[in-house]
Parts: sequence; C-alpha cells; structure tokens
Amino acid sequence: MNILVTGSQGQLGTHLRLIAGDSQHRFFFTDVDELDICRRDAVFNFVLTNGIGVVINCAAYTNVDQAEEHESEAELVNATAVRHLADAMKVSGGMLIHVSTDYVFGGAGHNTPIREDESFNPTGAYGRTKMRGEEAISEVGCHAIVIRTAWLYSEFGNNFVKTMMRLQSERSTLNVVYDQVGTPTYAGDLARLIYGIVEDDNMRNLEGVYHFTDEGVCSWYDFACEIARLTGNENCIIRPCRSNEFPSRVVRPPFSVLDKGLVKRTFGIVIPHWTTPLAQCVARLMASAPSADVTSPAI
Repeated sequence: MNILVTGSQGQLGTHLRLIAGDSQHRFFFTDVDELDICRRDAVFNFVLTNGIGVVINCAAYTNVDQAEEHESEAELVNATAVRHLADAMKVSGGMLIHVSTDYVFGGAGHNTPIREDESFNPTGAYGRTKMRGEEAISEVGCHAIVIRTAWLYSEFGNNFVKTMMRLQSERSTLNVVYDQVGTPTYAGDLARLIYGIVEDDNMRNLEGVYHFTDEGVCSWYDFACEIARLTGNENCIIRPCRSNEFPSRVVRPPFSVLDKGLVKRTFGIVIPHWTTPLAQCVARLMASAPSADVTSPAI
C-alpha cells in the first residue's frame, strides 16, 4: 500500500519518517515544496498517479497568534486543503487520517476531560479553521480517522520544551501561566499510534474521531517547572502568573484535558504519563544541544 504523509517536515511528520523505515508499505513524505495540498489539482494528481491508499495529514497552520490576523491563510491550510484531501480519498476509495486539536473546544468552559462527542466551541481563528477542517471531512464522507491532540512537543521544530530550555538558561526569572490546564504530548507517542493504525488492516477499519495525548494533567507553569527540574536549572526562578498578564488577541483554552478512554479501548494502547517521555526528550536535547526555537504552543 502507498501512504502519503503531508507536512512531513513538522514534529509529527518527522517522527513518522523515523519509525516508518521498517514498514512493508511505501511512504511518500511531502511538504509544501513537494506537494501543495492547498491546490486541488495537485492533490488529485498526486493521489491518483501514485495510487495512494492512505493519507496522513500532518500539515497545519499552527501559529495561533498570526492566525488572528491571517485567518484566510489559516483557513486555506486547515480547512480547504483538508477538503481537497478528503475529496481525493472519497474518489480513490482510500482513507484519510487527519490530526486536529483541543482548540476546537477552547471556549466551552470544561472542567472534566473532554469527550469526542462534545460540541465544538472554538475561541479564535486557529480553532475555527481546524473545526472547519473536521467539518469538511464529515461533509465529504470519505473513510477517515480524526485524532485530536494537544500541547505537542519533540526534539524537532518549534515547541514549548525547547523554548523553555532556552529561556531558563538565559533569564534569572520567568513568568509562566498557571490558569491553562492540559496535557503535554510527545510527538513520538502520537506518531507510534498513527503508524500502528496504518500497519494494521483491522485498525484502519476503526473509523471515527479519537482523542490522544499523553496521560496526566498539568498547567503550563507545572510543565515549565518539570523542564527546569530535568535540566537541573536552578538559576532561573519560575513564577506562576495569570493569562491576563500576557495581553493577546487569542483566547487560549483554559482547560483542554482530553478524555482518552475511547482511543485506549479501541486500539488497545497503553499511554505513558507525560513526565516519562518528557524526561527522555529533554535528555536527548541536552545530549545534542540543538538551538532552541520560539513558538506559540499549539497543534
């Protein structure tokens, strides 16, 4: 079977590339230079020419702040392009595996883990466009699995872990919000779930919407403190603060803990507590000492 991975230069796509080497399937890893999924003709030509049986869509416009000023651009990647992929899979009879986000629930006021069947309530452009991407898949009616995740990080690309490691080494004090709660998710853990699905004929038949993050709950402040503990950084004082101390056009989800009961029951997986993969990731980053990048946390 031929499998297309879009957005392959991102965190998730990079991890899929790393683990797909042993597959009996043929993977096509593309980014915008190889395939512009915003162009309908390009999508159909690639899918039909290469006999693609599964599309894993890792591509997304994830800059939450910029999306507020450039919603049309975010819409193109997060919704219009998703419709192109869904339409192509509908025509070819293939399957679309699409990665979505906790931001589709941002304004719902939850205080218990959010289930897959709860109503959309995004608070900003990023969440709205990701919601419309999910709606496009439902409207097209292709074979599809949608996986919502949150707080993604890894050794690659731009993410909160790398940013915190850099800032904690540069500053004597650091303010981090404590009134936004969720679950850090190692991109490698999500990649292994997706890879397991495409490798198993029975799992590919389990269509639907699923939530996946690592286990446990924390605030961004807790997350930052754990990163400091793992790096042994005692020179930077990390202070908890409220979200309103950082004026922004974006209203970020105050509670985005996703209920993972369905994905665990359906696919028979065991998910690690978020502190375990974080420790492994930080150890690898410290060993390789790459340059850190600044980002807005999102998926």
